[in-house]
Amino acid sequence: MLKLNASYSKKVPAGEEYSSQSYHASVEVELPDGLTQDQLQARIHETFDLVRNSVEAELHGNDPRNYGTYPASNGPKNAPQGRRAGDRQNDGPASPKQLSYLLDLARQRGVTPQQIAARFQVPDVRQLSRQQCSNQINEWRAA
Repeated sequence: MLKLNASYSKKVPAGEEYSSQSYHASVEVELPDGLTQDQLQARIHETFDLVRNSVEAELHGNDPRNYGTYPASNGPKNAPQGRRAGDRQNDGPASPKQLSYLLDLARQRGVTPQQIAARFQVPDVRQLSRQQCSNQINEWRAA
């Protein structure tokens, strides 16, 4: 069993001259044995994104899920029955795992995150929807 510690700190200027306010979050998670190097790297990336996005969300007064992080619980949610529940999931933000895979594919093709964001007319790739991210992944995998 591996233990992964991820932390993120950020200092922002405070109201007075020469003063700042610090924000910090850290998390420790256990990872199963036997992960491949790619799986391990993806877990590290997802965990760090979670911590970083949580701090940024606190700074901006937003829900961290708006930044593409995992919700606090990975358990099942009470979604309406039928096709609409699946449709709503595709309209939500792309998951950290989706974004990580998308960015890996982009790196292999020499495409920057800014180019992806521009293509979908969003300020940042973390604001892509599940459907947008999925469509781009499928397009690149088919090529």
